[in-house]
Amino acid sequence: MDLKLKNKTALITGSTKGIGKAIATSLAAEGTNVIINGRNEAVVTEVVDTLQNLFPEVTIQGAAYDLTTEKDLKQMVAEFPEVDILVNNMGIFKPMDYFEITDADWQRFIETNVMVGNRLARHYLPGMLAQDFGRIIFIASEEAVMPSGEMPQYSMTKTMNLSLAKSLSKLTVATNVTVNTVMPGSTLTEGVQKMLDDMYKDTDMTQAQKEQDFMKHHRPLSQIQRLIRPEEIGAFVAYVASPIAGGFSGEALRMDGGMVPTLF
Repeated sequence: MDLKLKNKTALITGSTKGIGKAIATSLAAEGTNVIINGRNEAVVTEVVDTLQNLFPEVTIQGAAYDLTTEKDLKQMVAEFPEVDILVNNMGIFKPMDYFEITDADWQRFIETNVMVGNRLARHYLPGMLAQDFGRIIFIASEEAVMPSGEMPQYSMTKTMNLSLAKSLSKLTVATNVTVNTVMPGSTLTEGVQKMLDDMYKDTDMTQAQKEQDFMKHHRPLSQIQRLIRPEEIGAFVAYVASPIAGGFSGEALRMDGGMVPTLF
């Protein structure tokens, strides 16, 4: 299927690893020019070089900025003032006991998981409306609609993503600009791999056994009973970002392995 993404430009925040990198890879494979973002310049350069070698027909650029700082965010949007596709993927998560979460923790999660995406949307949306094409996609989580209780500070920010995306979609009525949210289920990113390794550090379980035990005891409602792979999310987001997916607007799109036990 031709997703008609050739010559579009996409900025994916937090795209040096995990779901973000998978999204960038899927978009580049479809002919999209991609902007890789991360805080570490060496890591950003490495990912840019890797993708450029894989997809020489597109332009891969690096944006080594810490977007939680006002200075870096302003510098990045000055360097890349317009994009066709904005994927607000950047985020942090950590299992935490509610009574041990400080106000500073809450503020850090809101700033990183919500406010950065909000600021970027506020910058890029007017240009998308002016050219009558654009895609803004927030990467949330099934935790947005079904909090596990393991990380309330994270779950709340992902629910905020849903509300923000819905509000922004109201500004795009009768245009070819859409704003949506994708909610992945538990995905085998580098961060989740570390979490598994920490959880099972006192066992001799294989990787497959760790994953199986984690899904059975911590994600029992999952119908696929495995961790989703980043490339699966990447392919889905590439479709949602494409011109042929204009029927999605203001949607909360789930790819959670059947974990959420409701019809809607």
